[in-house]
Amino acid sequence: MARKTTIFLILFLVFTAAIFAQGENLTIKIAVMGPGDELYFWWGHISLVVEDSRTRHGQFYDYGLFSFDNDNFFYNFAFGRLLYKCGVSSSERSFDVYKATNRDITVYTLDLPPQTKVKVRDFAAFNVLPENCEYFYHHFKDNCSTRIRDIINLATNGQFEEEFKEAPGRYTLRQHVRRHTWFSPVGDWLLNFWMGQVIDTPITIWEEMFLPSEVGSRIEDFWYTDENGVRRKLVSSVETVYKSQGRPPVLDVPRKQWNRELLFSLGLSVIFGFFFFLQLKNIRVGRVLAGISMSLCGLIFGFVSSLLYFLSIFTNHDYTFENYNMLFATPLLLAAIPLGICYAVTKKPDKLILYDALLRIVWLLTVLGIFISMLIKLFPPFYQQNLTDQMLMLPIALVFALQPAGLRQTLDRYFPHKKA
Repeated sequence: MARKTTIFLILFLVFTAAIFAQGENLTIKIAVMGPGDELYFWWGHISLVVEDSRTRHGQFYDYGLFSFDNDNFFYNFAFGRLLYKCGVSSSERSFDVYKATNRDITVYTLDLPPQTKVKVRDFAAFNVLPENCEYFYHHFKDNCSTRIRDIINLATNGQFEEEFKEAPGRYTLRQHVRRHTWFSPVGDWLLNFWMGQVIDTPITIWEEMFLPSEVGSRIEDFWYTDENGVRRKLVSSVETVYKSQGRPPVLDVPRKQWNRELLFSLGLSVIFGFFFFLQLKNIRVGRVLAGISMSLCGLIFGFVSSLLYFLSIFTNHDYTFENYNMLFATPLLLAAIPLGICYAVTKKPDKLILYDALLRIVWLLTVLGIFISMLIKLFPPFYQQNLTDQMLMLPIALVFALQPAGLRQTLDRYFPHKKA
């Protein structure tokens, strides 16, 4: 019995020594890439890099792979079923691609015991097997960044999550999104218009690490106790591999965007108001331009509103749920398209009065919905950071709803002796 125990102990020590020796050859790194050109790259990227000094080869484990060529990709994307993959490639070639596309590359080398390095490498290798590599992507809860975050947690035996799971974050999810989208007025407005109240609640630092840059900033100063009871600083070195040129910076503090949208809307409202002024002066081109303006606004706001209803009701995009923009941005706005055209081209006074009345109803309902969506913010359960959306639509809707030209024509038609 004693002999068997001795043999078992020897085999165990040999096996442990082999793992230890193997781990000594490994270097584990986290590569954080900055934003890219395409919208889905605006928030950056992150990958695990495993280098082996014996083979002098680095493996780049990527958890953000997808292909437009996948079966039914756009259909699944529309309904919120985003199938992503994790894969492995050469780290040298991968870094060359990011350099060629002018994206920041920052590499964090992790200080891990040899046996932990082996565990991390084996876990990543298991992930990229054909039967394991696919997963359903979620923008905030399960993406390339949260997957790397969880690997770091595995390497630190749960201490990484323990440190940040309950710690309050700096911003809400929406504020973090806007730090990255501020430079694109259209993209910023659309994305935030479609995202609902669910991204306006306080989050933890752990949840903030849906962003690659947040993972990088948190691991840099993190300390943990390894399996041998040794206190270690997780990151032993930080290297800037490449610095992008001419890219808009990611803001440290999110900007208030509502004032920009309000100024833009007021500028458009002045132009639209001028069209109605021309109409008051019986200049026909004024009514034509006013009608076309209402049609175009109905087309734009009606289209994005219809998508909002679709995303909120029929898809799995849960971050679009509980969106109180639905109170004022409705598919009813699409009715302004034909009504505005008819308003512009009709020559019959009775028809003009009818089209004017119907258009006023459409835009008055929009104004009413905006005011209601503002009032319910007084109640915390209904708070949504949608002031930007309200400020873009309110001045325009007010001009269309309260313009005096149609009222003047109605009075002239039915009360010819009582001029407005």
